[in-house]
Amino acid sequence: MTSSDYNRIRVRPIAGAIGAEVRGVFVGEGLDAETVAELRRAWLRHHVIFLRDQHLTSEQFLDFARRFGELDQYPLLKGIPGHPHIIEVAKYEHERVNFGGIWHTDTSYLERPPMGTMLLAREVPPVGGDTLFASLHAAYEALSPGMRRMLDGLAAVASSAKADVSRTREDRSRDAAPDDARREYTAEHPVARTHPETGRKALYVNVAHTLRFAGMTEEESAPLLRYLFDHATRPEFTCRFSWEPGSLAFWDNRCALHNPVNDYHGHRRIMHRITLKGDRPV
Repeated sequence: MTSSDYNRIRVRPIAGAIGAEVRGVFVGEGLDAETVAELRRAWLRHHVIFLRDQHLTSEQFLDFARRFGELDQYPLLKGIPGHPHIIEVAKYEHERVNFGGIWHTDTSYLERPPMGTMLLAREVPPVGGDTLFASLHAAYEALSPGMRRMLDGLAAVASSAKADVSRTREDRSRDAAPDDARREYTAEHPVARTHPETGRKALYVNVAHTLRFAGMTEEESAPLLRYLFDHATRPEFTCRFSWEPGSLAFWDNRCALHNPVNDYHGHRRIMHRITLKGDRPV
């Protein structure tokens, strides 16, 4: 699918397996149904889309997100003042650990993880702070037929507590959590999930949250999980995005991993994030 397949937007893939830049649209002006439909087609095709120069108010950002799904509320951090559905993703000059700085899908430890995530750059460092993305469709489809058959019958347990071990800023911020937040969230999901809109299968494990296979111990699970974690982030399955103020990324949390690169110590990086409600993986 190329830009000639669209009437309202221009789409330029940035890598073979995942990622495309979308041009020709400012989402803050309000979008007609055809433009929204074309954006969704590009999103489903490329798993993550990037739009430049989207200098949005919080209200415009929320309005855009609502065109694609129901807003979700992150369980571990409070939203910005007046907007509980917008989470500030920040690393300040004095900090050494960034927010969610490890390969993961967002909150896969929930029974119904988010369908998608939108991230809007408010302030970025002069260099560094890129985000890597990886296609879990490409990862699954590159596995041998025998491995796919075995994984199709497995489920895995994800835990929010595992991220504490990885020391990501996201999961160390317990003092900023909503009052009703639990100390730990766990969920069991298929290792290979089927995308509810495209029907494609995706490898659905990640090093930040996947603890073990269901019915197995962590020790028994570790060798195969380690292989799958490494396999899912092979370079040919990935893309890399360099942020500018006003850059907007929208990724499909059902089939894409992401990893913010922590290479900008001494500088500030401020992002705003919205997640959209998803369904139970099958």
